[in-house]
Amino acid sequence: MFKKNFFIVIALMLFSMQSNALEKKKICIFDLIGANGDYYSIMKDMKPAALGWGVELELVPYTDEKVATEDLKAKQCDGAFITGIRARQFISYTGSTDSIRGIPNYDVLRSVISILASGHEKLEDKMVSGPYQYAGMVPMGSAYLFVKEQITDLDGMAGKSIAVLEYDEAEAYMARKVGMSPMMSDITNFSSRFNNGSVDVCFAPIFGYSALELYKGMAPDGGVMDYILGQLTSQLVIRKDAFPEGFALEARKFLLGQFDRAMRVVDNAANEVDDKWWISMDEESNRNLDQMMRKARIELTEKNVYDKDMMSFLYKVRCRDNPSNPECSAQSE
Repeated sequence: MFKKNFFIVIALMLFSMQSNALEKKKICIFDLIGANGDYYSIMKDMKPAALGWGVELELVPYTDEKVATEDLKAKQCDGAFITGIRARQFISYTGSTDSIRGIPNYDVLRSVISILASGHEKLEDKMVSGPYQYAGMVPMGSAYLFVKEQITDLDGMAGKSIAVLEYDEAEAYMARKVGMSPMMSDITNFSSRFNNGSVDVCFAPIFGYSALELYKGMAPDGGVMDYILGQLTSQLVIRKDAFPEGFALEARKFLLGQFDRAMRVVDNAANEVDDKWWISMDEESNRNLDQMMRKARIELTEKNVYDKDMMSFLYKVRCRDNPSNPECSAQSE
């Protein structure tokens, strides 16, 4: 009996020593649903994996992304799980993945996330900016225009008001390019402005249909324009010096492994959209939009809104996915 108790005491002591040796780090997680949300849940499952990387994670849910971002800046968080659009201010290279039509489909997005998680030496320096380091991403879904009235071509967009995120210069820029009037908003009020009729159009991932009740703003004569404006992601940004060497790469690999899980969330949200809401455009309108998006992307890169190296990288991945795309003969990105 003594021998058994002795070994139990030793085991507990070793466990306690191991726990004390772990570095404790706080991750602030933006999820509109809070601690019950799907994106918080993904990070919750990273917690036991991180123990093997020498880190004990403390996860703090935020429903206000701006607060999570400010807490990262103020060193109240050692890392933050935020949208790619917000993450761009910390690391322009990886934050630029959420660019206008930069990633046109989920196959390209999977390729991009896989390459960024490959540990390739040439990429490592690009994923660090000042004190911050990129530590992975998961898909939040394709972004679309939700409209109060049927719009089937570019001309139909002129004169419409649109809620745009005040911290994303690209949205307002693109809105003006097609003749829309941007209304500066944030993630806490853009959907309510659309739903209560303050604006005619809003830009959102497909999960917004149900989670943000955007169907209320679309009824009775509106819908969702069936044209992918780009991909939105949740990205983990950490303070590089706060974590042990190799943590960021392990986190990238872990989040790559959550791609299919995140896509099930996206697909379930897309399946909630009744077919009647989808608004199709003709081929000419699609081509015109493609050309306009590409031109806007190049102009925004020249204005340093998007990272030039990431735009070149995305161009190569897009053309590998679809070599027949007309942009692949232009070689201008």
